[in-house]
Amino acid sequence: MTAREYHDRTAHSPASVRTSGHTLEWDIKPFPFKVYTDLAAIALPRELDPLGTDTLAALADPAPAVSSLGLSQLAAVLYYAAGVTKKRTYQGGGEILFRAAASTGALYQTEVYVAVGEVAGLEPGVYHFCPGDFALRRLRGGDVRAALAESAADDSIRRRSATIMLTAIYWRNTWKYQARAYRHLFWDSGTMLANVLAVGGALGLAPRVLTGFVDADVNRLLGLDTAREVALELVVVGPETPAAAAAAPLDTIDHATLPLSSSEVDYPLIHEIQAASRLDTAADVRAWRSRASSSTPPTPPSSAKLLMLPPPRARAGRGLGETIQRRGSTRQFGHAPLSGEELGTTLWAAARPFEADVPPGLVDLYLIVNAVEGISPGAYFYQPAAHALETLAAGDFRNRSAYLCLEQPLGGDAAAVLYWMARLDELARAFGDRGYRLANLEAGLAGGRAYLAAYAQGFGASGLTFYDGHVVEFFSPHAAGKDAIFVTALGRSGVGGRVTIESNLITRRRPSA
Repeated sequence: MTAREYHDRTAHSPASVRTSGHTLEWDIKPFPFKVYTDLAAIALPRELDPLGTDTLAALADPAPAVSSLGLSQLAAVLYYAAGVTKKRTYQGGGEILFRAAASTGALYQTEVYVAVGEVAGLEPGVYHFCPGDFALRRLRGGDVRAALAESAADDSIRRRSATIMLTAIYWRNTWKYQARAYRHLFWDSGTMLANVLAVGGALGLAPRVLTGFVDADVNRLLGLDTAREVALELVVVGPETPAAAAAAPLDTIDHATLPLSSSEVDYPLIHEIQAASRLDTAADVRAWRSRASSSTPPTPPSSAKLLMLPPPRARAGRGLGETIQRRGSTRQFGHAPLSGEELGTTLWAAARPFEADVPPGLVDLYLIVNAVEGISPGAYFYQPAAHALETLAAGDFRNRSAYLCLEQPLGGDAAAVLYWMARLDELARAFGDRGYRLANLEAGLAGGRAYLAAYAQGFGASGLTFYDGHVVEFFSPHAAGKDAIFVTALGRSGVGGRVTIESNLITRRRPSA
């Protein structure tokens, strides 16, 4: 099973959607939190840094590195990345809890763990973060940074204060999206990483993403049942410390957890693509990373039809903490236009590079403009180096965009719709099947930054699914040889288009010194 085969077999088309026959079984909808039943909760501080740093400034330049990492700072990263930020109460008492980062179908399959080395106020060990009660639970004691560094073939882990580890529970997403859910694991963890990188940067924690590691080692470190849950990415945070000493081999852990539902449905395609894209030894990780670091993304084709965008705004006037608190997928767009500056700022934010063990620029950004001041309706390709749009076709494509977005009105009502694409076959040659993870992750992270930029500037965004082949066909011949990866719609909310929500956890300013 290869990434190409998986992608093609999970592609949406009008025929596949109309003949799927899949229905949602509400009586077995997965519980949205992972609950360890035999571990004591360690309550996190709720007096959090409000992160008043302007959102766009935070995306542009990280704060100077701090000299230590404390529990309150770690709590802020966890809250603004994965915490419960709002809730909606329905008539009759039903309640939905919303998280800091967007998730496909609001199913929240991404779990967060932390390997703690030197964090003031917290013993070394491996912890699971539960957003439901805003608490940590220690899975194993002791400093595991040396073992984690060996698994990731990156010695810097031994010297950094902590490593955040993101995993995914398959069933939480496959319940609705079936085998296509493997893509969503990386879209959603990418969206969460956008918050982790922005918040970690604003706090001076110098976050860096690691996508290469020995899958079996990290899964064993966390005690995961790999038939149901697997590690996705690592993020090192905090200042450098004395290097962790080599530790004894780690014992196997298997802590009891609350079942997600009374029964689950398995999707073998997901296990096959996960196995095909794994790395088995530290030597494999080093070789893979060496190939990745020498791979250069292709230069976008030049064109005389470039439309220069206004320079991105330096400030949005809304702090990063407030932006994340306000975030929520827009349910209905009006037809009011965005300004060229607003769109340009969002594209700039989406295409920002980030610190990682592989080069950025693996996905390309196409868009359909429906209503943006100073930009004629049409199809475009964004060139980040020039901060300009390459005109592909002029015309009113509202109806076509709605159709491409699985015939959802949001795709036509939005002021602009962003379509990320990648050359999957080229990525497979450079990165192996793990390149499929990278393409979906980078697109999800870019979408997460588009969310932050949109809400910081006072308008909305929503992630959408799509008809794979029809998206490529629409943007061809420019997009020939590429594959559709991810879609985000931007615009101003229509009447009643936003969910009415109330804050679940209010951040408070720290007392002045």
